[in-house]
Amino acid sequence: MPKLLVFCIDALCSSDVEQMRSMPHFGPYLQGASLVKAIEPVWPALTYCCHTSIITGCYVDRHHVDNNERTKRGGVFGLPWHCMKSEVAVPTLLDRAKEHGLTTCSLSWPVSGGADYDLNMPMIVPYHYEGWNPEPYLEGTSTQALLDRYFYRHGRYIKGPDRSLDLYTMALALDILQDYPQSDVMLVKMCDLDSARHRYGVHNDMVSNQLRRHDEEFGALLEALRRKGNLDDTNIVILGDHGQTDIKDVIHINVLLREAGLIKVDEDGKLVDFDAIAHSNGLTGYIELKNPDDKALRARVRAFLEGLKTDERFKLAYVLDAQEAKKRFHAYGPFDFVFESSLPIAFGERFDLESMYASLIPGNHKNGAATHGGSPQREELTTFIAKGPSIRPGIEIDRRSMVDEAPTMAAMLGFEMEDVDGKSIKEMIK
Repeated sequence: MPKLLVFCIDALCSSDVEQMRSMPHFGPYLQGASLVKAIEPVWPALTYCCHTSIITGCYVDRHHVDNNERTKRGGVFGLPWHCMKSEVAVPTLLDRAKEHGLTTCSLSWPVSGGADYDLNMPMIVPYHYEGWNPEPYLEGTSTQALLDRYFYRHGRYIKGPDRSLDLYTMALALDILQDYPQSDVMLVKMCDLDSARHRYGVHNDMVSNQLRRHDEEFGALLEALRRKGNLDDTNIVILGDHGQTDIKDVIHINVLLREAGLIKVDEDGKLVDFDAIAHSNGLTGYIELKNPDDKALRARVRAFLEGLKTDERFKLAYVLDAQEAKKRFHAYGPFDFVFESSLPIAFGERFDLESMYASLIPGNHKNGAATHGGSPQREELTTFIAKGPSIRPGIEIDRRSMVDEAPTMAAMLGFEMEDVDGKSIKEMIK
């Protein structure tokens, strides 16, 4: 039975493939590989939503990971991020693999804390953590044998203000491949291309250098498989979770809602009350009504948002209520309206500014130099590349949905993902 290694590069764009062809490790891999040129992300195209759809084959309204952050009503911002596998409402590819008697390994995959995988080291230390004691976040959420065996050796990579999850992940991946029998399914997730694009923009020398670093990491994994003698028996997949879009402006719609009397703040700019308040997904936003049953308020807010479609400052591409968003995007969450601009603008959440315009914050995951979180119609999408004993060589497919990836990877392993939204990309499979 062939094995599966998934190398996930956060924010890998379909436009990166041409540069990858000239690199020392991606290049030879791409020769004879099959790929989907454009993978449509789920809505919103945020890391945790997309990763959960990749691994479940289901849209957000099925798996319920609707944002990076947990969300709830009440005008609440800045809640902790989703972290535990128990928050995923449907089985994953690895769950199904275990049911078929296969061994599983997951490294730095979001929303996998406490997962019943054979080897698991989740992406669970908080996004903004810069302290020197991350181990408590991993205790009870990771495979204890991995902590006991490797944390003393590699834990230093995720400590302090310059911590690097990618260095930690790669150190673990290479040690696990050397020390353990190769898992039938192994996920290795990298973060730093996403960080580089948030800081510098979609295409530039800094981003190219980071992609080159991922090439070296990929080469190390290939060499580990080669030394183990399993390279020819392993299906190797490279995929991303979303693209990114360069941003020109950041607009805080809550300033407009405040000016319209829908948000009340005190003299210090702190929130006192609201009838309607906006939350940001980066390229998209959503509106929460304090009283969703107030039909007059609902009509007023809808009219306010519809007016922004023709406003040259906003040019909203769509305004959808919750039912419309579920029908169009399979969206899910505590919102009453969703919206997105046709302009290269990101949305912020502040309501205490004098002007609705604000500067980009390089590196910020919502309002950086480039960002994501939009709909599948965005220009920069991601890709799905596969090569191995179960893959027909040289197949190129123009466009598929992200939810098709889990059933396709299941087919590489010889079983079917049942009761999912996606379908296997059969053209790729032998």
